[in-house]
Amino acid sequence: MKKVILVMCLAFAFSQTSNAQINFGLKGGINYNNAGKDSFKNATNDIADGASAKTGFHAGLWFRGKIPILGLYLRPELVYTQVKTEFEEQNNSNDYSFKKLDVPVLLGKKFLGFANAFIGPSFQYIIDDNISFNNLSSDEFDKFSVGLQMGFGVEFGKLGLDVRWERGLSDNEAKFASNNGNFTVDNRTNQIIFGVSLQL
Repeated sequence: MKKVILVMCLAFAFSQTSNAQINFGLKGGINYNNAGKDSFKNATNDIADGASAKTGFHAGLWFRGKIPILGLYLRPELVYTQVKTEFEEQNNSNDYSFKKLDVPVLLGKKFLGFANAFIGPSFQYIIDDNISFNNLSSDEFDKFSVGLQMGFGVEFGKLGLDVRWERGLSDNEAKFASNNGNFTVDNRTNQIIFGVSLQL
């Protein structure tokens, strides 16, 4: 069902831009995943010191077409993202990272001639995950999830800068197993994303 929704949204996005002038280009940047205390749990209790953000990165393609509604535009993107988080447990530093494909479908509006604001769903598929904690191995979990992105940006010619907030909306936990019990990671993103885009 989730994949059907993704396909329908993508079809709608491209159908709305098919008869309009379409701009496209490359994008990249850095992201800070602000994982909280409840993101990491072992079999008996939460990780004592919670988690802290580490810098990740993203790179991909974007498309943008005007739609005839109050001067709005639609901007679907295809982005590869690597997210990193660090957590402390028994005075040991541990890393958790995962790689995902993001497909944000953003509805935006330009103003002041150079600025814009946008909001929309982000469809996400995790392609790889890795954790450094007692040689844990990952069980199968739902790799597809839906999030929300919102933010604002500025454009100077073909160069654009934006900052956005992303929050995962789907319940999506990764379960790990070891000889000492189970370990659960809630890998819904809660991150600030800084991006640079170049129109081709």
